[in-house]
Amino acid sequence: MMSVLIAVSGLGVLCLLLEVSNGRKLLVPIILALLTVILGMEVVEAYTQQSLFAIDPYHMIVETAYTRGFSILFVLLTILLLMMSPRFYENQAVKIADYVAIKIFILAGAIAMVSFGNLVMFFIGLEVLSVGGYVLASSSPRDLKSNEAGMKYFIMGAFASSFTLMGITLLYGATGSFDVQTISLYAFSPGSIWFFAGIVLLSVGLFFKASVVPFHFWAPDVYEGSPALVAAMMSTLIRVAAIAALYRMFIFLSPAFDIHFQTVVIVLSILTMTVGNISALRQRNFKRMMAYSGISHTGFMIMALSYPDASSGPVLLYYSIAYSLAGIAAFSVILSVCREKENEDISHFYGLARQKPVLALLLSCAMLSMGGLPVFAGFLAKLFVFQQSNNLLLIIFGIINTVIAIYYYVRVINVIYIKENKSGEIVTAPVEYLIAGVVAIVLNVLLGIFPAIVMG
Repeated sequence: MMSVLIAVSGLGVLCLLLEVSNGRKLLVPIILALLTVILGMEVVEAYTQQSLFAIDPYHMIVETAYTRGFSILFVLLTILLLMMSPRFYENQAVKIADYVAIKIFILAGAIAMVSFGNLVMFFIGLEVLSVGGYVLASSSPRDLKSNEAGMKYFIMGAFASSFTLMGITLLYGATGSFDVQTISLYAFSPGSIWFFAGIVLLSVGLFFKASVVPFHFWAPDVYEGSPALVAAMMSTLIRVAAIAALYRMFIFLSPAFDIHFQTVVIVLSILTMTVGNISALRQRNFKRMMAYSGISHTGFMIMALSYPDASSGPVLLYYSIAYSLAGIAAFSVILSVCREKENEDISHFYGLARQKPVLALLLSCAMLSMGGLPVFAGFLAKLFVFQQSNNLLLIIFGIINTVIAIYYYVRVINVIYIKENKSGEIVTAPVEYLIAGVVAIVLNVLLGIFPAIVMG
């Protein structure tokens, strides 16, 4: 894992060097090729359970099936996002090296966040990921909404980071170590009030990053104001990285949890699912709807945190993959339909099936997967989460929220197939967006048919 982290960080530096040497035209193909090599290396490590390069004597990075699985997912998502970048930034071609480099560094931060063996490495990864997100959210300087999104994201992100840093400080003060193994051993003892205060503050900081209710209020405005490709990255890579890191925190701190802490997590899961879905019902802006939809899926994912154990790790990984692939497919259609438009209003998608049946099919598949219908991975993802949960009330609310979600997802499908496009605008579908969307949906369906690829 450390070798992968170093390789990804080196790719970010390579982006900047290619910019200096006027290699802008070759930038994206080279980076995609090297990311594919890194992806292959990670897959080999995951299935052999052995590191190709052992270069971490200080145990700053932990290598497990869980961390390797999420790292593979992060690299795959970055490949799909970078595949769409040249066309998205065609009017800002001079800056594409900067944008690609920032995305690569965000990938490095996500890998460090999920595979940390030391809280210092975790915080470095968190800040690298967060700072890159702040910059990309405001990367349309002439757009007031983008400026507003970047400022809101920066203020709320800095606020959340302060909670996280204070939590880490209290854990260090109580245990005298940043090492995860040492802290987990301390969790078995009665512990001091400062230790539990550190756990609470650390959890609150990550709840902000994952947009768990009631720490979610920044997400819809930031998603709506950010450029669509950046919103796609926030909705998939950044959100999933925060939840995956939160799970690892809960795993090594779980001996210190009591029934009251588990009750809080259950309540937050129910609130996050319900508030996200009910809020999504009335949204006209597609990106804003996807923001609330993502919040509701966060609620489903943190169901696995109510009883953190070894069996819930694969379930969380599977759900994250299913959700992220559907999200990438949905945003590939949003990017195609809303090119050069001022907003992402749902009216732009009226009659899409008549103009671009492939785009309509991709969006329909993405919505059905997010709704949790069979054949798609989203169905088994929710089924696995319900099976893994030991709380009947949580399962009941999960089923109710699944029904609510299916309503507004099917409403989108109704719009693209039934409504008529009276504006006369012609939708063009860049091949890069189509490829990314098709790859995401094909992988989603394959995982829905063969879940053992991940669950095994």
